[in-house]
Amino acid sequence: MTFTTTVAAPSIRHAVDLIWDWRVEPGDFQLERILPQPGSGLIINLLDDETRVYSDDAAQRCERSPGCVFSGQFTHSFVIDSTEQIAVMGVIFPPGGATSLLREPMDRLASRHTALEDLVGPSGRALRQRLLNTPTATARLDVLQTWLRAHCTSTVVHASVRFALGAINSAPQIQRVGSVIAASGLSPRRFGTLFREQVGIGPKQYARMQRFRAVLTHSRQGGPIEWSRIAADCGFHDQPHLVREFRQFAGMTPTAYLALRGQNVNHVPLARTTEKT
Repeated sequence: MTFTTTVAAPSIRHAVDLIWDWRVEPGDFQLERILPQPGSGLIINLLDDETRVYSDDAAQRCERSPGCVFSGQFTHSFVIDSTEQIAVMGVIFPPGGATSLLREPMDRLASRHTALEDLVGPSGRALRQRLLNTPTATARLDVLQTWLRAHCTSTVVHASVRFALGAINSAPQIQRVGSVIAASGLSPRRFGTLFREQVGIGPKQYARMQRFRAVLTHSRQGGPIEWSRIAADCGFHDQPHLVREFRQFAGMTPTAYLALRGQNVNHVPLARTTEKT
């Protein structure tokens, strides 16, 4: 297994957090639940020219997209086929960062995977083909970074949205964002529209997601789990409130997550079989 990363060049650091290349030996078919986190990304499958996402229910219906997709800001978990994750590259955009690459409002692309070619034209498909013809991880990362530098603009997140993101990120236990909105200097309606267009979701939902992420962090700190204490520390009204919110974002209860979680906080193995359905 190799996981190679590079930081973004200064010219695109406002838009890109990380560029990565992943290689792993083939294994048995396995479904993994991917938990939502702030931000969006590019996913480039260099094994198959498709991206498979399964419905998060007993039917496990498979939705197929091209091999190079933009993964918008999700607010719920989705399920992937780990056997197609043998050779994958990706880009992590911070909240609002993808507005420098794409001309679409982020709320129109939220909670779904969209073919990159549909958003940027033929260069999206040409990018994958060029990466396929590049033999080493370091060279592939250079190719992807060069493509990003050519396609990202100098557009940055609006100052009011940037302020709100910083305020919520620094205090994930925040329960009401009214004071943050008031400090933006914009009307609540204007601020909400701007935040959704740049981040993909509204400020209240973003704050809820950060509380959910805080629970994940607390649950992995070791020692006995005291859910009532975690609920209080993360800004929930009580433990049942924490469980409801966790289930909505993760598609499972906190207890189920603890029982199934692996090394990666965002990947939860769900099923093992030797045959694809």
